[in-house]
Amino acid sequence: MKILKYVAILFLAITSFSCSSDDDSSSIPIDETSGLHKIQEIANDTHIIELFSSTGSLVQGYNHISLRIKDKKTNNYITDAKISWKPLMHMAMMQHSCPKSEVEKKDKKTIYEGDIIFQMAQNETEYWELTITYEINNVSYAATDKISVPAPSKRTVSSFKGSDGNNYVIAYIAPLSPKVAVNDMTVGIYKMKDMMTFEAVNNFKIKIDPRMPSMGNHGSPNNTDLLQSETNGFYKGKLSLTMTGYWKINLQVLNADNGVLKGEAVTADNTSSSLYFEIEF
Repeated sequence: MKILKYVAILFLAITSFSCSSDDDSSSIPIDETSGLHKIQEIANDTHIIELFSSTGSLVQGYNHISLRIKDKKTNNYITDAKISWKPLMHMAMMQHSCPKSEVEKKDKKTIYEGDIIFQMAQNETEYWELTITYEINNVSYAATDKISVPAPSKRTVSSFKGSDGNNYVIAYIAPLSPKVAVNDMTVGIYKMKDMMTFEAVNNFKIKIDPRMPSMGNHGSPNNTDLLQSETNGFYKGKLSLTMTGYWKINLQVLNADNGVLKGEAVTADNTSSSLYFEIEF
């Protein structure tokens, strides 16, 4: 009887182990694109590069883009690439690039991420092209294709010449989903060094004055200026929205010496700054 008892216990243990192994979720591949939507693919003879965003599209203004590289022969995704990119606008008389971040891998094995700020939209004759340059096992590759960058319904990016004679690009980043509340606001600002090179500017200040033009141009309390918390980082502050509807966020950009580079204060005689963003929710 004792032998039968031990046999039964051993059988139950083996059965239990087998079941738990069959149901082990760690053996199931994790979908690293969960929450992302594919924008398009860019391919060469060796690889397919898949571009993703939270919406599945690009837009004039700020874009956070994810990508991964698939080997055409094995269908496996690359985990150890060194990647850079170059967005290029083809205009009738010239070509230029735009502000962009480095491409980095953060907390995923196959997904690489970065930011591109398109300061202008495509049109019937002018278009954006994206070149991805990458290295795998000390072998260099590149892939290029056109990308679609339509204009948004509201102004979220502006190019301007500052009072210092330099050209700048300023872009709205957050809040993506504004609320009737004091929202965390994020903006990026860049100086154009030449037609292909843009660099983040440091130690500036961005004053904001949100107004509702359809409601007597009233403002809101508890807004705070946007400042940097780290070198080459975004500018962050507080945006107060007291009701739903259309808001014009009037801007003034100040340099490190508090000199106004662009934008005017809203007064009884001046209802809007020449530099602003628009949101509606």
